[in-house]
Amino acid sequence: MEAAGEVSAEERIKKAAKSIFTRKGFLATTVRDIAAEADINLASVNYYFRSKEKLFEVIMSETIEQVFSELEPVLYDATTTLIQKIEWMADHFINQVLKEPDLPFFIVSEVMAGSNKLPMVRNLPSLLNSAFADQLRALNTDGKIDYNPLHIILNMGSMLMFPFLSLQQVKNSAHISEEDFIKLMAERKKLIPFWMGQMIGVKVV
Repeated sequence: MEAAGEVSAEERIKKAAKSIFTRKGFLATTVRDIAAEADINLASVNYYFRSKEKLFEVIMSETIEQVFSELEPVLYDATTTLIQKIEWMADHFINQVLKEPDLPFFIVSEVMAGSNKLPMVRNLPSLLNSAFADQLRALNTDGKIDYNPLHIILNMGSMLMFPFLSLQQVKNSAHISEEDFIKLMAERKKLIPFWMGQMIGVKVV
């Protein structure tokens, strides 16, 4: 039994696993690595989480819930512009994935498995009624293009996640280093709002 204020064994395991998954990736990480990092015996890791896969799922699910809880107020804020929302989303998501490089793979695997547990899937109906969606629908005034908010949400997801999903191929084929990739993503945080602005006909200042 942990003393008051002491971090629980379960939390120590999650913290250690998150650190190693970030450094080595899911496939290269072993339960033994996690146990050593947490300074806890191997049996305890299996007791609390049963497997590396289950532990990874718990960590990624908690991370996504946190990201979405921070994203939701931005999408529902009627006082900010479309571009300001897109700028925030690009900056926040890219920063988060640079810290959690396995996050896009987890999201894609859950989507491909038909899971409804992801908050962006579970809450999609309400997102389509957010201030962000209303602002997109308001662009339909000239009748030339129907700005269905779902197109923009899907486009944003693709532009944000694909570079990380193809990270190794990009680094190998383009012969760029980890440092170069980070610089590329810093540029992308500025370019995505510009590209999205061009798509929807909104000038980026």
